[in-house]
Amino acid sequence: MGVHVIAVYRPKPGKQADLEAETLAHVPTLRALGLATDAPATVLRAPDGTLLEHFEWVDHAAIDAAHEHPVVIAMWGRYDACCTYGTLADLPNAAAMFPEFEHIGTY
Repeated sequence: MGVHVIAVYRPKPGKQADLEAETLAHVPTLRALGLATDAPATVLRAPDGTLLEHFEWVDHAAIDAAHEHPVVIAMWGRYDACCTYGTLADLPNAAAMFPEFEHIGTY
């Protein structure tokens, strides 16, 4: 069984478009490398501009392998240029009973 995660990306000033483009390419790249499953991945935007990405890694070994794969390391470098990372608890709307998000894409 795979490992479902929700990644939280806060765009750096002026980098929202770069972050969205990078995020929409993220899971397809992981899939091409055999690291993520074909389960639908979803990208959402919080009211403050933070992106949330839900996807499924193949397993914990795939997560470990990603940290050593040059393609993934380069991709994560591009993320570092356009965002910082957060947690669900960091979201201003996280305390709402039913927080709302804008759908950016499912792939």
